[in-house]
Amino acid sequence: MVFFCSMQKTMMITFRSVLLFSTILRVLLILYGDWQDSHMEVRYTDVDYLVFSDAAALMSSGDSPFKRTTYRYSPLLAFLLIPNAVLHRSWGKFLFSASEGHNFLWWSSQWQCLYFADLLVGYLIRTILKLRGVPDNVCIYSVIAWLFNPFTFTIGTRGNCEPIVCAVILWIITCIMRGKVYQAAIWYGFIVHFRIYPIIYALPLVLVLDPRYLQSGQKAVLMKWSSRQVELPQSSDATEPRTFCAVLVRMLSGTRILFGLISGGIFLGCTGLFYYLYGMEFLHEALLYHLTRADPRHNFSIYFYHIYLNYERELSIMEKLVSFLPQFAVQLVLIFCFALDLPFCFLAQTVAFVAFNKVITAQYFVWFFCLLPVVMPWSKMKLKWQGLSCMLCWMGTQLHWLLWGYLLEFKGKNVFLQLWIGSLLFLAANTFVLVAIIRHHRYCPIFQPLNFVSKGRLKVNR
Repeated sequence: MVFFCSMQKTMMITFRSVLLFSTILRVLLILYGDWQDSHMEVRYTDVDYLVFSDAAALMSSGDSPFKRTTYRYSPLLAFLLIPNAVLHRSWGKFLFSASEGHNFLWWSSQWQCLYFADLLVGYLIRTILKLRGVPDNVCIYSVIAWLFNPFTFTIGTRGNCEPIVCAVILWIITCIMRGKVYQAAIWYGFIVHFRIYPIIYALPLVLVLDPRYLQSGQKAVLMKWSSRQVELPQSSDATEPRTFCAVLVRMLSGTRILFGLISGGIFLGCTGLFYYLYGMEFLHEALLYHLTRADPRHNFSIYFYHIYLNYERELSIMEKLVSFLPQFAVQLVLIFCFALDLPFCFLAQTVAFVAFNKVITAQYFVWFFCLLPVVMPWSKMKLKWQGLSCMLCWMGTQLHWLLWGYLLEFKGKNVFLQLWIGSLLFLAANTFVLVAIIRHHRYCPIFQPLNFVSKGRLKVNR
C-alpha cells in the first residue's frame, strides 16, 4: 500500500515485540472479561460461548451436544471445549484466542511459545508475505493491521471461534504457496466441516492448481512482491490446448482431482462419523440449517425485515434459497476474474459473501479482516484520502445501523423500517468498499507460469 512508504520513516518495530504486546493485551482482556461477567450486568463474554460451553458439558457427560438449543456447529467444536467443564470455564477463550503454535502447525525456528489463535493468524500473515518477498517493515505493519484491530482482539477474547477458522484458511494458502497441495486438501476438508462457509473457496482453490503453474516433479515459482503487477503475454505455443478435449484434460488434471477427492473425503468422513453418532439431528443443525436459515431478529442483512414481516408464516424453500442467487452470481464473477491471485480472490469473495448474506453479525467481519493484511502490500490505495473514505463510509453506515438497533432493542421503539434502510446503506457501503479495493489492487497471480519461467518470457512491470 502506498501509505507504507511514510510508515517506513517511523520507529522500527520488531515482529517479536508486536507479538509480545498482542499476547499481553489478550491475556488482560480475558482476565478483565471474567471480572466483568462476575460484577456487571452486561457480560463481556459472547453469548455463543455459553452455548459452546453447554454443548461441551453435554458431550463430556455422554449426551449429544445438540440437546443444547441453538448449538448449530460441528461436534468437533464441543469436543475441543470439553476442558471448559472439567478444568476452567475460560479454557475455550484461550483456545479460540488460543492454540499451541508449534503443535498446531510447526515449530518456530527461533522460539517455542503458546500462540493465541489470532496471534497465529498474525504469524501466518507474516509467513505468507515473506514467501512472496515482501520487506520486513511492510510485513510488520500488515500484521499490526490484524493484531491491533479492535474487532479481532475482542472476538477471540469474548469466546468466539472465528480466529481458529481464520488461522486454518491462511494455513491452506501457505500450503498451496509451498506446493503442499495435498496437505492443503486435508485441512480444507476439515475446515469446511468445522465451519461451512469456506465452501465458497472450493472453486478458486481448484482453479489455482493449474498445470501451467503447478506440476508434479517441478517446483512452483512464486510471483514476488517486487513484481507488483504482471502482464502475461499471449501465448502462441503449439503446446497450448486448442480443442475442447484438450482443455477438458487440462482442467481435470491429476492434482485437481486428488485435491477434490482428499478434501471431499475428509469432509464426508467427518460428516459420516458424526451422522453415525448423532443422526439426522446433526445433519440438520450443523449443515442443512445454514442453507435455509431464516432469522427474524434484527441484524445487518437486508433480508431480515422481509423475514421478520413473514415470520408467522412458513417461508417456502424457494424463498429461503432465493437469497443465494445474488451471492452465487457475484461469487462466480469474482472467482473467474481473480482466482489465480488467490489471497485477493479469497478477500473479495468473503466481503461479497458477507455483504449479501441472509444473516450478518459483527463476528462475520473477522472472516475478511484476516485476509486484508495479506493483500495490502499490493494495493495502490492511499490512506489519505481513499483509505480514510472507505473506512469512514464502512464504519459510519455501521454506526448508523447500530443507532437504530439500540433504539429498537433497548428503548423499545418501532424503528424496523429505519433499521432496514440502515441495512441497505450498509450494503451500499460494503459494495463501495469492495469496488474501491478491486480498483486499487495490483493484480498479481501467486505463481509464475512454468513455461514462461523456463523460457524467460515473463514481462514484469515494476
